Amino acid sequence: MNEERRQVLEMLAEGKITADEAERLIDALERERPESPPGASSRPKPRPKYLRVVVNWSDMSGGGDGPGRLNIRVPLQLLRAGVRLTSLIPPQALAKVNAELNKSGVPIDLTQLKPQHIQDLVEALDEVAMNVDDPGSKVQVFCE
Repeated sequence: MNEERRQVLEMLAEGKITADEAERLIDALERERPESPPGASSRPKPRPKYLRVVVNWSDMSGGGDGPGRLNIRVPLQLLRAGVRLTSLIPPQALAKVNAELNKSGVPIDLTQLKPQHIQDLVEALDEVAMNVDDPGSKVQVFCE
């Protein structure tokens, strides 16, 4: 571990900076580092920052407006913050929210949602495959 990275981690441990600030500093340090010589081990895959959903379609049925594209990019930090916010909701309110979600066909227990679950979701998105019945349409869901 290089000295700059150690200093960032020490500042984080001492509470001088937040985890997000530490992450940005370490990312900046890695970008400044010169490329590895040939034969050196490759760097680990960078931590994804966005959830991307892309839908392309070609409406050949004559009833639509023709081809189109939908491109949604959601910051994963928003998802992580949402998970942390659930800890601030009173248990009685969470029970009511869970009941309403269940009535709507979304069987999620927000009391069991933890930050690790979001990370598991992000890692699982590398293996997502979608099937679309329309041969002129394409759906992609991935993290970048």
